[in-house]
Amino acid sequence: ELLILGDLFEYWAGDDDDDAVGREVAGALRALADGGRRVFVMHGNRDLLLGREFCAAAGATLLADPSVATIGGDAVLLAHGDAWCTQDLDYMRFRAQARQPAVQAQFLAQPLAARRALLDQARAASEAGKAMKSLEIMDVTPADVEAALRRAGLTRLIHGHTHRPAIHRFVLDGAPAERWVLPDWDLDTQPARGGYLAVRDGRWQVCPL
Repeated sequence: ELLILGDLFEYWAGDDDDDAVGREVAGALRALADGGRRVFVMHGNRDLLLGREFCAAAGATLLADPSVATIGGDAVLLAHGDAWCTQDLDYMRFRAQARQPAVQAQFLAQPLAARRALLDQARAASEAGKAMKSLEIMDVTPADVEAALRRAGLTRLIHGHTHRPAIHRFVLDGAPAERWVLPDWDLDTQPARGGYLAVRDGRWQVCPL
């Protein structure tokens, strides 16, 4: 199985986007699926508009955020992670608005070129805003993570989003708990940056590029 927990793309303007990278990625995922792998994708904050057409082309199943899965024999909570960045009030307001069906429908009704231009502007504004915020504000809030684990009745979580890969071990209501933060990917840096979490025969390991 391959699970992608959001932000597969820098941004996604809609399933009608004819960008070559999108087609290439969908084709690669379809090849995995046709070869017998189960492929799952989850919305991130950058590719929130991934839809049924992309999943059909990629042979992928769209996961709800968060979701519970059994991995390596253990029940695990999977999430993109941005829902718990609750100290970043500006982002949380934007997140709530961007997930409204009416807002998404209004955006998707615009011509593709206009959507791309708006997303480019949003990305530039986001990057400028990050320069004014501390890393702690842009990270997940531990209390919210713990509350999510309690609701799920679990002690292990995997998420991305924060660009701060790590394995956090802590105690949750007297029991040992773990939070695995996935590496982000940037193939334009020198050296290229990236990695993934592999679970084989019950062994958990973060594998760098």
